[in-house]
Amino acid sequence: QPQFVESGGGLVQPGGALRLSCTISGDTLDAYVIGWFRQAPGKEREGVSCITKSGTAYMYLDSVKGRFTISRDNAKNTVYLQMNSLEPEDTGVYYCVADRALCTNWELQYDYWGQGTQVTVSS
Repeated sequence: QPQFVESGGGLVQPGGALRLSCTISGDTLDAYVIGWFRQAPGKEREGVSCITKSGTAYMYLDSVKGRFTISRDNAKNTVYLQMNSLEPEDTGVYYCVADRALCTNWELQYDYWGQGTQVTVSS
């Protein structure tokens, strides 16, 4: 059974940057599309981004377009979410998700979930 582990979260000031990583163990990354969801306190979970096996990237939130970038390095079995110009509204738990087929912002599509990493944007 593959496992997906997120890292890179933390506390950052508004305008700052973080890079989240999602690393797979127990299988190879090239078998999966990888997405990122986030959940802010008191809000529903929402899809942020996804990257296909071939590297096509999708950004599902208008609020992060131009600020967030998703990429993958299959040799390192890792997907990255580069987050720039962070805003307090970006605060939440960020989850790495994986599926063998499709990128979507529908969370039930994804078979595998990481444990989440906390991102806090605050001065």
